[in-house]
Amino acid sequence: MIETPKNLTRNILLGLLFGFLVASFFYYSSFISEELKNFVAQYIFSLGGDIFLNLLKLLVVPLVFFSLVSGISSLSDTSTLGPISLKTIGLYLLTTAIAVSTALMVGAIFQPGAGYAAAMPTSIESLPGGQSLYDTIVGIFPKNIFQAFVENQMLAIVFFSILFGIALNKTNHLTGNLSSAFEKLNTVFMQLVIMIMSFAPIGVFCLIGRFVITDGLDIFQDVFVYVALLISLLIFHALFTYSLFLKYLAKINPIAFFKKMKEPILFAFSTSSSAATIPVTLKTVSQDLGVDKNVASFVVPVGATINMDGTAIMQGLATVFIAQISGIDLTLFQYVQIVLLAVATSIGTAAVPSAGIITLVIILQQFNLPLEAIGIILAVDRVLDMIRTAVNISGDATVACIVARSENKLDEKAILQN
Repeated sequence: MIETPKNLTRNILLGLLFGFLVASFFYYSSFISEELKNFVAQYIFSLGGDIFLNLLKLLVVPLVFFSLVSGISSLSDTSTLGPISLKTIGLYLLTTAIAVSTALMVGAIFQPGAGYAAAMPTSIESLPGGQSLYDTIVGIFPKNIFQAFVENQMLAIVFFSILFGIALNKTNHLTGNLSSAFEKLNTVFMQLVIMIMSFAPIGVFCLIGRFVITDGLDIFQDVFVYVALLISLLIFHALFTYSLFLKYLAKINPIAFFKKMKEPILFAFSTSSSAATIPVTLKTVSQDLGVDKNVASFVVPVGATINMDGTAIMQGLATVFIAQISGIDLTLFQYVQIVLLAVATSIGTAAVPSAGIITLVIILQQFNLPLEAIGIILAVDRVLDMIRTAVNISGDATVACIVARSENKLDEKAILQN
């Protein structure tokens, strides 16, 4: 087994803390010139953060491809792929529906928009267009696999990798046991993940520093109730909903699970990208949580694309918040529509920072709510997106454990090891 650098979690936490303190010092110090602040923001925090993110993203496509191909090509019975796929997608959609329903209920009870007194933004920056459900389904079947690799089209890559793995499985005796080469390449890329993880404390220092030195913490004052409710909902969903699923479906100790998930959660928090965190999540799920690599290599990449529980919580609460500050009462039928829309749009949400804002536009347009209000959400979305991403990847790992348990492919000894 490939060893993780010692004290990595502690060092990442220290990087997070020092990044916050150093960036706060520059942001709030009046005696520091704007030129120096801009230089530090661009050439230390932004530069270091972007390099670290690029290194993580560099490994996503080859790691997903080689891990899926090596896993499927070594299967003795490829017919198990069908049940694994159905369980994975079904569980992801179920947890998303629970997440957005909880957010809507809490928003209706506590009314975060009732006391909002600040002015409504008159305009918002242009947002990139979202992807429709039709385009998402068609995109699973790529017309050019090299284009899919270059553009990081995860569902298309997963589909091609499964096809390639099945073909290799059926022709392995004709190709001189080519599948063993893919297993070795998968090991090499897992080692690359460990090497890049060694620089995680520096990367986290830069990423959190970039946010604080740019926006500070003053932006939370006008929307304190919304922010507090959203953070509480995200924590509740991760610690309560996932714990119930882990205890009763995966039959593993939730405390042991979250102890093992410390590093992926910190990575997700600092990068705000489920896709960029795939290498770390995949390593933790397969090595530390004992999920069979054939299950992990399918469930985790798919989850990074369609499992958006944290995003669904934000969409539900933000919709209620915007309706309340606009003086619009939503009906019970409209609440049901929001749940269905949030679940459907989560499938087409990209696994990149703040992508949930794009799908929020779809929901607001559906109910004729003012799009200008997104400016309020955008003002505080960056740090909230960090927490949402941490929830999303926790959901990916939870579903991986449940599916592995149902297929008798969960090694409980790995979870019990320190």
